[in-house]
Amino acid sequence: MKSILIPRLAALPQEAIDVPLILDLMSVPFEYVSTVNWPDDYPYRPEMTFRMAWCPEGLVVHYRVREQSVRAIYGEDNGKVWTDSCAECFIRNEESNTYYNIECNCVGTLLIGLRGDDYGRCHMESEVMAEVKRWASLGREPFGERDEQTAWELALVIPVNTFAKYPLHLEEGARLRANIYKCGDDLPVPHFVSWNPINTEKPNFHRPDCFGELLLG
Repeated sequence: MKSILIPRLAALPQEAIDVPLILDLMSVPFEYVSTVNWPDDYPYRPEMTFRMAWCPEGLVVHYRVREQSVRAIYGEDNGKVWTDSCAECFIRNEESNTYYNIECNCVGTLLIGLRGDDYGRCHMESEVMAEVKRWASLGREPFGERDEQTAWELALVIPVNTFAKYPLHLEEGARLRANIYKCGDDLPVPHFVSWNPINTEKPNFHRPDCFGELLLG
């Protein structure tokens, strides 16, 4: 199981566009998302890295991606963003298999779900989604398929209220479990790449037993 230290922010950034610079000033390193779990059927591996930071008021996530084609047809939250060029963070507390799936296409359109025995499967309400700040280097407008190599970045500022239904332990020394993914189910070359390995026969990101470890410093 992979494990990384997630540093503490002095305060939650007001705007997502500020996240890359703030993390640069904190010298937060990028981690690679490079595990091809199903190489026979889905061998393609885009270049992807991520980094995170936390404070009691919430989380920030910064992704960098380079891939051979991009697509972002979904412009409204809680749509099928995983079929677009998509970066995902699934996260839970250490002691529970209940988790949030935070999925975002390359123009910052979000899907945030909660899954667990006590919750079933539910999506966050629109007013909760609206509080999540997003910055996308490709802009925020949807677009069709672009069949050309493209580099893009995405930053999210996720306030603690996003996790009100199932509170995450955002406190120093806490150990969270998470996995980070790159996918694009309907791209010309579909792919399903993860940070921590997944031990299943077919693509399935909804495996909280395969999450890595985040140590909140």
